Amino acid sequence: MKKKLDEAMKHWHKNVLDPALKHHPERKERFVTSSGIPLDRFYLPSDPDHQDQLGFPGEYPYTRGVQATMYRGHLWTMRQYAGYATAEESNRRYRYLLDQGQTGLSVAFDLPTQLGYDADDAIASGEVGKVGVSISCLDDMDQLFQGIQLDQVSTSMTINAPAAILLAMYIAVAKRQGVELSKLRGTIQNDILKEYIARGTYIFPPQPSMRLITNVMQFCKEHVPRWNTISISGYHIREAGSTAVQEVAFTLANGIAYVHAAIDAGLEVDDFAPQLSFFLNAHNHLFEEIAKFRAARRLWARIMREQFGAQNPQSWRLRFHTQTAGSTLTAQQPENNIIRVTLQALAAVLGGTQSLHTNSMDEALGLPTEESVQVALRTQQIIAHETGIADSIDPLGGSYLIEHLTDEIEQKAKEYIQKISELGGALPAIEKGYIQREIQDAAYVTQQQIESEESILVGVNAYLSDMPTKIKLLTVDPTIELAQRRRLAKIREQRDPIRVTDLLEKLTNAAKSDGNLMPFFIECVEADVTLGEICGRLRDIWGEYRPPTMI
Repeated sequence: MKKKLDEAMKHWHKNVLDPALKHHPERKERFVTSSGIPLDRFYLPSDPDHQDQLGFPGEYPYTRGVQATMYRGHLWTMRQYAGYATAEESNRRYRYLLDQGQTGLSVAFDLPTQLGYDADDAIASGEVGKVGVSISCLDDMDQLFQGIQLDQVSTSMTINAPAAILLAMYIAVAKRQGVELSKLRGTIQNDILKEYIARGTYIFPPQPSMRLITNVMQFCKEHVPRWNTISISGYHIREAGSTAVQEVAFTLANGIAYVHAAIDAGLEVDDFAPQLSFFLNAHNHLFEEIAKFRAARRLWARIMREQFGAQNPQSWRLRFHTQTAGSTLTAQQPENNIIRVTLQALAAVLGGTQSLHTNSMDEALGLPTEESVQVALRTQQIIAHETGIADSIDPLGGSYLIEHLTDEIEQKAKEYIQKISELGGALPAIEKGYIQREIQDAAYVTQQQIESEESILVGVNAYLSDMPTKIKLLTVDPTIELAQRRRLAKIREQRDPIRVTDLLEKLTNAAKSDGNLMPFFIECVEADVTLGEICGRLRDIWGEYRPPTMI
């Protein structure tokens, strides 16, 4: 028994760890406790059969993490989600966060941008810059990253229906900076299926929406190879009320649909699968959440290797960003949210996340202030540097409870995925309303438990307080909408109208054909064609999505 474990350990050192250490040496820290007790990189179960099930860090089936060194080599990316008002205002917030030790950018866009409307469109009235930054044209995107060299930072953009167009703007800014596209690192969410399920910021029907996604995959494979072309999101599924099992199952079912779509578009699975990424929620039940992340990794590895025949180990890895659960934050006693977020962040780190956003205490009341954002970022930094949690890989691996929950979540998620497969896959299951109904039922049960006080929500249905909150709220200046309108009017006056007309006609013809649209998007935005003009032309050709009526 011991001989088998020793042989497995030697194989892992030679084939996984040693190559990894050449590229990601361990952090220059002493991995010992305060009492001087040394900490091993990770700890093995005594049962070889259990070890076969778990695997080693950085090795199939990735239960214990997708990197051989995990946080011993480098910490997770601390990527605070931010954006509001104008590009200039958001740029100041980004530079502040970078100065405070943030290690990656994450862009929040306002609703008009998410829905493909310019700031001066009548439908955008009252919403410009309210829940994210207003981006209508290349000049806006250029201002957003003013003073930030794009080859020196990784950027995540939470954008879905018009994701390809915002990526085109990002690429155009990089070209202005003289940055080689091969050096760009980051992610666009680009996950339209979860918009149909849980979030609602869709524009086009499924077929052209899936085309845009595969166009991005094809383009980035050739030109932006380090870019994550999609972030398959369970976060919003969980925020809509799903259980942890449903979050894993529905997210991976969507992932399966995207893999099928890319293969149908002519891509080989190992050409695009290494650039797939995921976005998961860190909710309140500490142990269930840790197990959820482990189960999702193991299940995805098996799906990619066994169902799709992927040969590249990079294609088997479920790499994910985590955000703490906004739906658990309360307007009552908002300071309590600091504790909730800390425990949720703890679950994400113990579960092996690759990057993390910690919500701010005031987000149930409004956009986070600079002060509350700093507390949220400091939460991650304290976990990283003061707790010892990052010193060992998968520190709760082998816990009877954690391994039981990991196995149970994996099995129950597999049953959901099989049911979705029987319905024809994720898209038919969405069109039939199956996934939406499952989430709605779960959300209803949760709300009943809160209202009956079966579940305690501190400060809401128990331990109430009459003390008024002293938290200062951030407000967005309503005059920014007028400023954005004037800015767009000036850009339209200064650009070449004949070239704009010609480019929109070229885009129309390309959209009616089967070619890749990314080069046309880049050419359009570089000529100051706006987001709304591009999306408007695509709406004319493809129409808009109308969700099924459910009773």
